Amino acid sequence: MSESQPDWDLIAEKFDLWLPYLEPVGDALIERLHVHPHLRVLDVACGTGEPALSLARRYGDEVDVVAVDAADGMVRAARAKAEREGTRGIAFRIMPAEALAFEDAGFDRVVCRFGLMLFNDPAQALAEMWRVLKPGGRFALAVWGEAERMTSLRLTAQALDPHLPEGQKTPLMQVTSMGPPGVLEAALETAGFTGFEVSRHELAYAFDSFDAYWRLVEDSAILARQLDALEPARRDAVRDEVAALAAAHHVDGRLVLPHTYLIASGTR
Repeated sequence: MSESQPDWDLIAEKFDLWLPYLEPVGDALIERLHVHPHLRVLDVACGTGEPALSLARRYGDEVDVVAVDAADGMVRAARAKAEREGTRGIAFRIMPAEALAFEDAGFDRVVCRFGLMLFNDPAQALAEMWRVLKPGGRFALAVWGEAERMTSLRLTAQALDPHLPEGQKTPLMQVTSMGPPGVLEAALETAGFTGFEVSRHELAYAFDSFDAYWRLVEDSAILARQLDALEPARRDAVRDEVAALAAAHHVDGRLVLPHTYLIASGTR
């Protein structure tokens, strides 16, 4: 991970604050996997357990779900949720996407939600996904679209980045690195994928107020490294600037922040 990314181990217990906003993406990925009983499914970069847990809740031990993430804090949080719920048919392992410790063609399905652009080596991670997927097996992955359509992070980066040194800026460009036209398609083809399609989708984060949104940003610690680098007065000024920029996105008294994401899905 780059220096501008958050400490995923630190924020693992708080990341679930974002899950309601990301749930539609997980549902869309599961739909494209065409899962049925007796399949083995791999969730790469599962974070605190999604969409792996949703799959296991839906199918129980009729489907064998394996979920991996490079951050042990994320895996601990995911495993704890599964144990609390008594979720069956799922196992978690600490593992980087670039070095999947599984046999060739060992999975019927592979899914990855918003992980690819954050990997140290996305090309190697895709090659590994291709390697462990059975011929004819299906995959589905999601990445964020262009930077200008990543509204929540773009507005914050616009206000925050001028106050930060190089190497500590917000991860906007990395988070959206797979979004420009043709980038995701080229990466998939290089990894060996051929039978796939890429579609664009809209996702809105809706809040009762800007204050509600900013509380989520601070409580989830997504930008803790960047915000903590500022003196309190400057941090307040950044917040006020983000609020001013976000004013254009108030709809019927609510703050609605639009985003674009891409889904690639198909067969090996």
